[in-house]
Amino acid sequence: MNARRSYALVPGIALLAALAPAGAGSSPPKAPTWVLRGKYAPSIRPADFVSKIDNRYFPLTPGTTFRYRGVKDGVAQVDVMAVTKKVKYVLAVKCTVVRDTVFQDGKPLELTYDWYAQDKQGNVWYMGEASFDRQNGRFVRASDSWEAGVNHAKPGIIMRGHPRPGAVYRQEYYPPDALDQAHVVGASATVHVPAGTFERVLVTDEWSPVEPQIERKWYVAGVGEIKERVTAGGHEQFELVKVTRSR
Repeated sequence: MNARRSYALVPGIALLAALAPAGAGSSPPKAPTWVLRGKYAPSIRPADFVSKIDNRYFPLTPGTTFRYRGVKDGVAQVDVMAVTKKVKYVLAVKCTVVRDTVFQDGKPLELTYDWYAQDKQGNVWYMGEASFDRQNGRFVRASDSWEAGVNHAKPGIIMRGHPRPGAVYRQEYYPPDALDQAHVVGASATVHVPAGTFERVLVTDEWSPVEPQIERKWYVAGVGEIKERVTAGGHEQFELVKVTRSR
């Protein structure tokens, strides 16, 4: 998700079967050749950050809600990602708080608060997350929660300001629970999702040794993420259904 996320698509057994990528998840895939190794020590200076997140591929305007429908391991889920007006300071950087709630059978299953900030170069940094799983009717904080600067956790970049094919970057760094990395694949042809038909779509792949799988994501300028699918190591997929904006 980057952020911790469950995936959202369309209910119905026949449609779920049609959406599931053929052959995905038969065995854990090997680490891609582009994976970064070695030390990681990003430099964070509050003066290098701006007050709003307007990256064209990852815009986060408070009051915006993204609704996704999808499937994870054969189970239909709904993912609602709301950009709140709340802020949180991480490493003295002002971050936008995004509330991500996963529903299954109409009931909340997971809840995550993600913290993002954008630097002057347009890079959107992922500064941490507070994750909760529902257990026995209540939410319990998950072990993969992390905050940059706490217990040696380090922030990563969720989206480059100028993503170029071949670029590789860490999205989070909190061993052993959060180690996502991303690779810019390039541009895609026309992509159809319930929210519409889009062209000139940015494509990235993500990998984490914590949960070995390759996850492909599609982003549209001015909108954000419209689709993601595990292409190796699992059966997960979601698509954007609707974007709503309030003042």
